[in-house]
Amino acid sequence: MRDVYTLGTGQTIFGKHDNKTVNELGAAAAMAAVRDAEILPKELQTAYCGNIYGPANVVQSTLIRLGIGKIPMYTVENACASGSSAVHLLHRDIAYGVCDIGIALGVESLSAYNKKFGKGLIGIEGDMQAKLSLTMPSFFAMLCNRLMEERGATLEDICYPSIKNHKNGVTNPFSQYKKEVTFQQIMDSPMIADPITLLQCCPQSDGAAAVILCSKEYYKKFNQKTQRPAVKVAASVISVGSAEDSSCDPLAQETNIRSAIKACEIAGVEAGKDIDVVEMHDAFSGEELSAYEMLGLCPKGEGVAFARAGAAAMGGRCPVNPSGGLLSMGHPLGASGVRVVADIARQLWGEAGTNQVEGAKVGMAQMLGGVLSGVDSPVVAGIQILTK
Repeated sequence: MRDVYTLGTGQTIFGKHDNKTVNELGAAAAMAAVRDAEILPKELQTAYCGNIYGPANVVQSTLIRLGIGKIPMYTVENACASGSSAVHLLHRDIAYGVCDIGIALGVESLSAYNKKFGKGLIGIEGDMQAKLSLTMPSFFAMLCNRLMEERGATLEDICYPSIKNHKNGVTNPFSQYKKEVTFQQIMDSPMIADPITLLQCCPQSDGAAAVILCSKEYYKKFNQKTQRPAVKVAASVISVGSAEDSSCDPLAQETNIRSAIKACEIAGVEAGKDIDVVEMHDAFSGEELSAYEMLGLCPKGEGVAFARAGAAAMGGRCPVNPSGGLLSMGHPLGASGVRVVADIARQLWGEAGTNQVEGAKVGMAQMLGGVLSGVDSPVVAGIQILTK
């Protein structure tokens, strides 16, 4: 397999864009990535697009706005890991020599979806668990209660990722929310599923993100930003859960654990030792707290201690979600998996501005999708590890 490098990234501001179509959002992010890579759109040889609730042929009707056509294009749906899957498939094409350069795009407009179908996301036909009221908030509420019972977490610990990530989001020009929150404000916000309150939940969002990947040969020949260090996608893994995962311990989700172990093995790194920065799926505050140990950032059972030591904060041993995460950045479902890869690339390039993790050389981008999508609750975890 050939080495695969990151050539350019782009994204829109995440938030509410009632006046923008899915195609307009996607085209803006794609054009930003093309400009960042300093290439012409016609250089791209293939395209993948993560999207869940968009129109048919979303990638074709998006990229035609850049004059891109006559190349293979694919729309990918894998729940919240749709964007991660788009990056994974592009990485695979380049690594196997199918092409030398391509774009992974992720785009979503939940505003457009809500206008068409009404507010709130609907489950799929036959989703018995959703009908029995095991919703996303209730699943992660169970996870939070497990954290308190089995890991000794307090409500302050559960709320910590939200406090941290909202603080990080203040200085991120792309984030949906740019306002810090306190523990008391979080607890005073409306209750969603005990102990989860509104400010422990990520928002519904619109937006797009794009990453351009290329082969090592293409990178050497065409990269014009000589001052920018070469950043390699050292591993890309998509792991799918099984029926047994639906009744698993929420604090030991095998899909997350397997994908992290496999990605680290492929990249030749140790998560707790070598990973300098992580961008991850934090749809609920307690989810991030539970993921520290599942992703291998700390030993099993020590995620709460990891957080209390400040290891996940800016300036800590391994900052998690310096962008502000889903909680502050927002969560356009199909775009987030691409966005986390773009953010890690910018961290390793040293181009994250105020949110820069100094000296970052190895980064992990993680996204989790599914949990409640059908009777067997299939879960998809996507992980990319980038190195320089």
